[in-house]
Amino acid sequence: MSHASHVNIAVLASVAAALVGCGQDMADQPRYEPLEASSFFADGMASRPLVEGTVARGHLRVDTAFYQGKADGRDIESFPLAKVAEKLRLEGDETSQLRHILARGQERFNIFCAPCHGRAGQGDGMVVKRGFPAPPTFHSQRLRESPVGHFYDVATLGFGRMPSYADQIPPADRWTIVAYVRALQLSQHADVDRLPTVDRQRLEEGKQAP
Repeated sequence: MSHASHVNIAVLASVAAALVGCGQDMADQPRYEPLEASSFFADGMASRPLVEGTVARGHLRVDTAFYQGKADGRDIESFPLAKVAEKLRLEGDETSQLRHILARGQERFNIFCAPCHGRAGQGDGMVVKRGFPAPPTFHSQRLRESPVGHFYDVATLGFGRMPSYADQIPPADRWTIVAYVRALQLSQHADVDRLPTVDRQRLEEGKQAP
């Protein structure tokens, strides 16, 4: 083997040794541990406060219609079906999506709302039967005419004796509950002319039966 080859091998070995040593130093370099004291920062703390305006990933909620139920400061009138379906990762057409949303809304309504509002939304839940002040029925004209954004806003911020459910119920699920409340209202105040032809025929047949 030539002298040049020996030199090259020696150089490569030195570089490799240096790289290994560098890797070990990087793994064991000085660093602050969480909540450790620090003489570098004026407040003596190693853990730094978040920069003002910092938003956690996935929490940039600029869609006020979906996250607040409002647009231009007013309760929205239209149910955000597409956004809710997107958040719940629903597939299929709007009809199948709405069926899934209503089923999910019924489940969550029965868990979070029925204890006070009752299963039919009459304000006669179990805690009311045991002495808690009754909430208003969902079937009053005022609430039947209230926009969907109103119900979402109340579920999010609370109202009167009702606390906020923002921490317990994610936004998409709050909207499923709103959809189910609308279904409950329609179940007792449906306009016959808006029913499908098949349902209208069944209704007429029921009236004509002895």
